[in-house]
Amino acid sequence: MASLSDGVLEHAAGRPDAIAVRGPDSVYTYGQLKDGILAYAGMLRERGIERGDRVLFICPSVPEFAVAYLGVNAVGAIALPANPLCTETELGYYIEDGGCRMVIAWDGISQAGRAAAAAAGIDFVALTTGANVSEGTPLESPVDLDRDDVACLLYTSGTTGRPKGAELTVNNLNEAARISNQLGDESPEDRAGTSLPLFHVFGQASVLLACLRAGAALSLRPTFHPKDFIDMIVDDELTIVAGVPTMWNAMLHVPDDVKEGAFDNLRLAVSGGASLPREITQAFQRRFGCMILEGYGLTETCGAATFSRPGVTAPEGTVGMAVYDCDVEVRDHDGAAVPTGERGEVYIRGPVVMRGYWNRPDATAETIVDGWLKTGDIGEMDADGNLAIVDRAKDLIIRGGYNVYPSEIEETLYAHPDVVEAAVVGVPDDHYGEEVVAVVATTPGSNVSAADITEWATERLAAYKYPRAVVFVDELPKGPSGKILKRAIEREPLLDAVVKSRAARAAAKH
Repeated sequence: MASLSDGVLEHAAGRPDAIAVRGPDSVYTYGQLKDGILAYAGMLRERGIERGDRVLFICPSVPEFAVAYLGVNAVGAIALPANPLCTETELGYYIEDGGCRMVIAWDGISQAGRAAAAAAGIDFVALTTGANVSEGTPLESPVDLDRDDVACLLYTSGTTGRPKGAELTVNNLNEAARISNQLGDESPEDRAGTSLPLFHVFGQASVLLACLRAGAALSLRPTFHPKDFIDMIVDDELTIVAGVPTMWNAMLHVPDDVKEGAFDNLRLAVSGGASLPREITQAFQRRFGCMILEGYGLTETCGAATFSRPGVTAPEGTVGMAVYDCDVEVRDHDGAAVPTGERGEVYIRGPVVMRGYWNRPDATAETIVDGWLKTGDIGEMDADGNLAIVDRAKDLIIRGGYNVYPSEIEETLYAHPDVVEAAVVGVPDDHYGEEVVAVVATTPGSNVSAADITEWATERLAAYKYPRAVVFVDELPKGPSGKILKRAIEREPLLDAVVKSRAARAAAKH
């Protein structure tokens, strides 16, 4: 029997005054967090929430997230965290698909949640600073759950079809936290920090739950601003930070005006969510004196699959080897393992793999085969077991019969001194099937041209790989975790850019 609050209860008993989680407006010690969780669970029980009920939960990355999220689990219910930017329609879908009995929403952003709850005829609770409750009796201890009970439903992005709820069990999440502790060598002396969204699996499992299990202090910022994040590292003397490549890149463009030794405490930066260009890794280490270690995982694996082992940095271009107690294989279209160094689809097996998709037996059977999760990612493995993610299978561009992997081109573009953000996508083409286009954001004031970018790429890439057109934007579209969303890039301007680029090349030949 277990709960997600086991680590909090343990540290509250032995170190009640130690800081557990803090933000700009509130701070909780482990003793206060335990009391808050049990009080919140008591309020939910008073309102009729029982074991197995689903609760839609909408909250930014503030300390109160931990109180309410773990309070839902403590009463035995299933949390369904959602992006605070979701519309009433999107929330309504989650309520209907998940069969939710209640909506909890952060008070400052509760309008859509209130409306969705009213439309569904279910209870609504506003979560405020302090997470104070005025009804119910605090539970004496969390409800004992079975290890395989679902603790959380995290809905996938829904790139194909409607979003599906990944069933993450108590054991899935606790194991992910344990594994993260081992990989990061985390202890009660650590002070971690992030601006990752806690409703996303990376921030929730690998950061929040891992820190609370280790007894570390976690500093939160509800929105990411590179200068504020750097200030948090300095002010809170952080030892560990977690983020995504766009965050690290933005931090590198903040003027370096801190005092000498300001980053001496920082020992580990954990990156995930997207491929990390090596130029960013190298520049970050030079400035902050800290190596970024890249990990790999999915919502369906609680964000855990591969990472560097303590004291052994994974080779550049890889995301490390299988994490403790997990197995990773690269397989061909027939499901057979491919030889070392060859490319194929990545499969994962271990205690972090979800139970299945909520009320989607067919999708579950397609995704989990004999205990192995089919990821849809293309990768290759070296002789030591280090995995390199080549690309998402759906992002692969096939140009004139050649496989073009956007991440390889993007890494080349990020090495350009004027490129801040880059995404490479394929657009339909009558002759080649697909054509390669780069969408780029440059440093303010830069006068770099499309021809300059193309020349940079052609000097470093095979002829079939370099982008045939370059489109400049102020900023690339991103998801809540800061990951660049290629599916949100408008394709029409890209098609026009290809036509104009070809016309320009044709004119230059005459």
